[in-house]
Amino acid sequence: MTTPTPEPGARNLVVGVGARRGAPLGEVYGLIEETLRGAGLRTADVVEVATVDAKADEPGIVGAAARLGVPVRTYPAAALATVRVPNPSDAADGAVGTPSVAEAAALIEADELVVEKVGGKGLATCAVARRFPAVLPSFPVSGEKTSTPLVTEGPRPFTMTAMNPPTHPPTRDIESAGPDLRHHGDAEVRGENLTDLAVNVRTHTPPEWLRQRIAASLVSLATYPDGTPAREAVAERHGLPVERVLLTAGAAEAFVLIARALPARYPVVVHPQFTEPEAALRAAGHGVGRVLLREEDGFRLDPAAVPEEADLVVVGNPTNPTSVLHPAALLERLARPGRTLVVDEAFMDVVPGEREALCGRTDIPGLVVLRSLTKTWGLAGLRIGYVLAHPETIALLAEAQPLWPVSSPALAAAQACMEPRALVEAAKAADRITVDRAHLLAGLAEFSEVRAVEEARGPFVLVRLERAAEIRERLRLLGFAARRGDTFPGLGPQWLRLAVRDRATTNRFLQALDQAVQALPARTGR
Repeated sequence: MTTPTPEPGARNLVVGVGARRGAPLGEVYGLIEETLRGAGLRTADVVEVATVDAKADEPGIVGAAARLGVPVRTYPAAALATVRVPNPSDAADGAVGTPSVAEAAALIEADELVVEKVGGKGLATCAVARRFPAVLPSFPVSGEKTSTPLVTEGPRPFTMTAMNPPTHPPTRDIESAGPDLRHHGDAEVRGENLTDLAVNVRTHTPPEWLRQRIAASLVSLATYPDGTPAREAVAERHGLPVERVLLTAGAAEAFVLIARALPARYPVVVHPQFTEPEAALRAAGHGVGRVLLREEDGFRLDPAAVPEEADLVVVGNPTNPTSVLHPAALLERLARPGRTLVVDEAFMDVVPGEREALCGRTDIPGLVVLRSLTKTWGLAGLRIGYVLAHPETIALLAEAQPLWPVSSPALAAAQACMEPRALVEAAKAADRITVDRAHLLAGLAEFSEVRAVEEARGPFVLVRLERAAEIRERLRLLGFAARRGDTFPGLGPQWLRLAVRDRATTNRFLQALDQAVQALPARTGR
């Protein structure tokens, strides 16, 4: 293949990398460097390293990208399999589900393959593709969002992709090839008259006293909101200086602010977990690495699984949807100078005593804790949450916020929820949820077809059962909405998430589940 002369300073190269498990950093980076040099290309013109999802945590690939100063972008094997490549390999197809990881990953969002697959005698292969026109890096510079158009007006060059059209219709974009990161539990119940086990908001909320406080704030709607009293109340509740508190329109806004305002060259999200952090990072132009926790490990986190090069790490505690509560001491091991550690504690107030909470800590470098008031207090429609972090981090996030981001009613709710009587009520609710969750788990244990994550500590339970999609649809016919699990990275179509409800509701659900399971026709062999 003839290699076009590179344009000086044009950062438009994508390096696709395939590697066997354990491929050392020296071999992977050395292969990339040698391949680029041999083709007359510059490492400075590489915009990203691309590979298959299964290799997202491979230290050699992650380390090579870090040495190049670019993110790792990963793709599902099914998406890569749609890309026709010049050098397919049966071995690669059998191992990871695509004929050439290196060439397919390089080409999938690029326009021209300029260096075909090289390597193969060692543990790694790589290929190089170019985008037209040149694009900026996928990570933001100085907190600014970059624009990376992949399609321009006018004729496109005759490329390897054009010569080798995919055997299947291409997806609209790479996000649609993987889990739907924008799918949330409310979609399961919107417009339907169903008993809601899909959304994790506590039932029968907000309480009457909180409704009255919110209603009283409506007389001040003509005045611009002042968040100072609510900020001070949050700070006092956690024993922190007010400079370490930022009020947000729910935790979801906080994820957007983090993605846009905090510097990160290699962000990593620990999955399965709430998908909004990764969606926000991708929308801000970041390439995102994933650490996938495994069912066989009980979805518990091993800090060693997080790449050393990661400079922003996001983890939930307790984690949605697994309901696993990670020890605070374990999460502390993820912190280090130069790294932002984001801990989503949206469901921590459901844990009795809030054990394992990090929200009041000031001695952990780079710690950013997110809290939400929408779950326990039934304020999903009001949008209120907050961030706890070092004052410099709070200042960066605040600069990215629009003026008056939190409404007066939401501020009134935040202040009310910090009061002693509210904390007592939240603690009692946490105790009730603990009892109700145990009742749900005991009922699920009666089903041989169902396997629940037993270490559940949140207001929801993650369950695995074959033909879960069919069960979910039958449950809908019986009046119950359950949250599908296949939109969470690291899970598949055999997973459902169930919100914890009162004993009577759970009993009705268990009866419906029994009917749904019994109604499934037996599968027969051929």
